Amino acid sequence: MILVDSALKRREEAGQPIRVGIVGAGAMGRAIAYQIERCTPGMTVVAIANRSLNSAERSFLDAGRTGSRHVTTPQGLAAALADGLPAITTDPMLLCRAEGIDVIHEVTGTVEHATHVILEAIANGKTVVTMNAEVQGTIGPVLKARADAAGVLLTDSDGDQPGVMMNLYRFVQGLGIRPVVLGNMKGLHDAYRNPTTQADFSRRTGLTPHMAASFADGTKMSFEMALVANATGLRAGRRGLYGPDCAHVTQAVGHYPPEQMIRHGIVDYIVGAEPAPGVFCIGHEERPMQTHWLKLYKLGEGPFYTFYTPYHLCHLEAPTTIARAALFGDATCAPEAGHIVDVVATAKTDLRAGDTLDGIGWYMTYGQCENADISVAEGLLPMGLAEGCRLKRDVPKDRVLTYDDVDLPEDRLADRLRAEQVAWD
Repeated sequence: MILVDSALKRREEAGQPIRVGIVGAGAMGRAIAYQIERCTPGMTVVAIANRSLNSAERSFLDAGRTGSRHVTTPQGLAAALADGLPAITTDPMLLCRAEGIDVIHEVTGTVEHATHVILEAIANGKTVVTMNAEVQGTIGPVLKARADAAGVLLTDSDGDQPGVMMNLYRFVQGLGIRPVVLGNMKGLHDAYRNPTTQADFSRRTGLTPHMAASFADGTKMSFEMALVANATGLRAGRRGLYGPDCAHVTQAVGHYPPEQMIRHGIVDYIVGAEPAPGVFCIGHEERPMQTHWLKLYKLGEGPFYTFYTPYHLCHLEAPTTIARAALFGDATCAPEAGHIVDVVATAKTDLRAGDTLDGIGWYMTYGQCENADISVAEGLLPMGLAEGCRLKRDVPKDRVLTYDDVDLPEDRLADRLRAEQVAWD
């Protein structure tokens, strides 16, 4: 962080801010625009693409920028950027192709739409930062391969749990300690939550009901853990993970099988632990010199030691990832290990033949982590591809769906990329 803030100050002093185009002006996209414009020297949002122009304009107004110009053509966007005016559009491809934008920050929470945006940005040589565990957890490895081939950087964002976990992972590695568990800290996990049960929470927080439900039913967390598994090579200890209840994060150590931690390391979560809502990393160290000092430093008897960050600050931390990516070519969270863990679609209720599956956080399915080798071998349906699939047969509550259970929607880019990713395994 010290390196990043110093570098941003130099960009500010030189009058050469990092120019960001944001795709998605929901609650998080608006908050990121605010954070960049009001709190981050050396960086500016020059354009926002969103289905609703009103939301895009509101994002700039909240961030203290007036005079937004609606653009519909490359020439119109170029003129707005040249005039120093904030540009708004319904066409994200304009941002992906514009010469006056350095970084595309994709914050839509979609899979199919985000896939088109990310590939177009990559094709035009743009650095791409996502805050989209759903797309990264479904086809992140193949998207990274496309970015690598084009010589550009693709990363998920700091502030969201995967980025914070990866910062902690790298910190623990830097101590010379082997990370053997990466984990999420949840206050609630109930696989059957839906937009109706989360309506009050949605009203109080400003989140959409289905987004609030995706947090509560464990789907969002599962995607987050898939991201860090694919970044590190850690695996799922079992389908759906362990998810023990804990009073404090330091108690997590005793809930995981030591043989799995030692053999390959795992991703997981805990419920109800303080200090929430953070993330944790369990490290393994047996060398007497190190265990002596770690005990003195109040980290316990060993050989497993718990490190944790007691918060994740989402939009407040997102500009750090943008700066790391644009200035130093450093990815916060990218699937360096490949396709290790999937998120598989599971029936939230009894499903009937002929039903068309709704989306993430809705009424019909929830997501669980499963190791990718098992997911692929058993033909399990990725949660990120479930929306819009039509059921060919009844599926009982809590059963994981397979590709054989559904007809896929026609001609989806994400399906083609998923097939390409699986073919590499």
